[in-house]
Amino acid sequence: MIIELGHFALCLALMLGLTLSVVPMWGAAAGRAGWMRLSHPLAISVCGLLSISFLSLVHAYAMSDFSVRNVFENSHTLKPWIYKLSGAWGNHEGSILLWAWMLSAWAFAMAQGAVKLPAALQARALSVMGMIVSGFLLFILLTSNPFLRLSPSPVEGVDLNPILQDPLQAIHPPVLYAGYVGFSVAFCFAIAALVEKKVDAEWASFLRPWVLAAWAFLTCGIALGSTWAYYELGWGGFWFWDPVENASLMPWLAGTALLHSVAALEKRGALKVWTVFLCILVFSLSLVGTFLVRSGVLTSVHAFASDPSRGLFILVLLSLAAGGAFLLYALRAPYIKMGPSFRPVSREAGILLNNVFLFTFLATVFMGTLYPIFMSALDLGSVSVGAPYFTTTLAPLLLPFAFLMGLGPWLAWRETALPTIKKNLVAPVAMTAVLTFAVAVAPLPGRPFTVFMFMAAGWVLFATLCDFYRKTGRLLKLRQMPRAFYGMTLAHAGFALLLMGAVAATGWKSEKILWMESGSHIAFAGKQIVFTGIRPGVGKNYNYERGLFAVQKQSDPQDFTYLTPEKRWYPSQERELSEAALQLVGLDMLYIVMGDRDKDNFQRRVVRLYYHPLIFLLFLGAALMATGAAVAASSRAARAGDA
Repeated sequence: MIIELGHFALCLALMLGLTLSVVPMWGAAAGRAGWMRLSHPLAISVCGLLSISFLSLVHAYAMSDFSVRNVFENSHTLKPWIYKLSGAWGNHEGSILLWAWMLSAWAFAMAQGAVKLPAALQARALSVMGMIVSGFLLFILLTSNPFLRLSPSPVEGVDLNPILQDPLQAIHPPVLYAGYVGFSVAFCFAIAALVEKKVDAEWASFLRPWVLAAWAFLTCGIALGSTWAYYELGWGGFWFWDPVENASLMPWLAGTALLHSVAALEKRGALKVWTVFLCILVFSLSLVGTFLVRSGVLTSVHAFASDPSRGLFILVLLSLAAGGAFLLYALRAPYIKMGPSFRPVSREAGILLNNVFLFTFLATVFMGTLYPIFMSALDLGSVSVGAPYFTTTLAPLLLPFAFLMGLGPWLAWRETALPTIKKNLVAPVAMTAVLTFAVAVAPLPGRPFTVFMFMAAGWVLFATLCDFYRKTGRLLKLRQMPRAFYGMTLAHAGFALLLMGAVAATGWKSEKILWMESGSHIAFAGKQIVFTGIRPGVGKNYNYERGLFAVQKQSDPQDFTYLTPEKRWYPSQERELSEAALQLVGLDMLYIVMGDRDKDNFQRRVVRLYYHPLIFLLFLGAALMATGAAVAASSRAARAGDA
């Protein structure tokens, strides 16, 4: 009965969503205040109904109700309860319902947060959100209904893909979707502003916290996915340049450009047309990511196995939303007044150049991700675009981008005197030079380019910290600075640490693949690693073979710890997976994966050893970036110019 209630709530939400799409927009055009006021209760009602619908599906998973086909295909009675619940969004139908529910939640937040804006702008923006929600609800009901029943009811379920049975996979999709969907707020208000032909600092001031919040969620979601891939997939890396990974990176790059340009618009009234363009682009790229994951055009551990008809529906939805928005942009952008001029050496110019780099990154990733798909679709052959293309193309651009990123906070709005910049940058330049010399003379592997990249990361970090000290040198100033300034400092410092971790873990890593058997040992990364044998066992819903590896310090053999990588067998899906074992050594990571067994010797296995210097900085940096954005988003609309 609860499932039927969820299905009914979904249908009713579609009806109210369609009403939200039409009535407030019509009211704004006709000047009917009563019709415009309906946007708020309609948005709240749609959110309430979709909450009922989504929770009813979660309840079915919690109760292992296998009469629901979606539960039968993605759950099992022996599965731990956290994975029973996460199974509700670990599949196509459930995840798209989560997506729709999050859209309605952002619409609810819009309705509550936009009460001080002009009524017509509110009504138009919420109507656009109603159109988007209605499109996804139609997609769910026509092609991806999670509430279909099975008769007779099966006794047992098929189970969730074992690779998704992980704590991070329980929280990664909701956080990532919150970022994807959060950019719909910018999209909706951009459409509303284009209709009214009015883009100003007040509009940007309202929009900036929403952009920052969505960017924080997306950053956190990408970082969680990278962390999961690092320890779960067992390949010893944190970013594979998988097309589905790139699908989340593209809106992140556009969102990064947007949050900087909207700051320039808020402070100085600059980059109006460009900011509106980015508002449309970033959510359009979120829809592109949805299409890639659910259309069946990609084969990936991250992708949902969906049929082409679903992909066609999403492609139509993407074409209507993005195509219609860009058409409106082309028609109305000429009517938006240009902002005040600024000098070549100014904060505005720095942000504009920053956007040029980010857009170049975005174009590079877009081409590398979609070019093989276009070639295949046009039957022009199979082309593989992997990590070498992206690293070779993007890495050289990171050097000037990092220089500009460190320089940006030192620039003043409208115009900056060059002598002032030279004087202020003496300290960070000196610190960067010392770090570069220390790294260059250290006995580290890698190419000279790795040293330059590490230097770039150090420059961003030192420039950010020196700027922070310059502006908050006294306790009184520390208390007076707005939260947006602290958020910017955290985010920039976080990016510097992330870049340091990525460069060090990639350029200075050690790895070894070898056969090991019980009693064998090897010296690796300053440690003695002894394989002491295999211990079989039984988990909650899997059988395992656990390898025992004693990791000893070469300087002190009595100081040792055990690492226990596993090979797991899931009977419900007849699937074997490897579980890596990790040991954090300061900021470095020792990483052990136990591979295939010898046919003639149960205790003899292929073992992969990795040592990643400073890898912890990568994940710490991502956390600081997301935290910085959240802190900045919490700042009041009236921010100081230093933010």
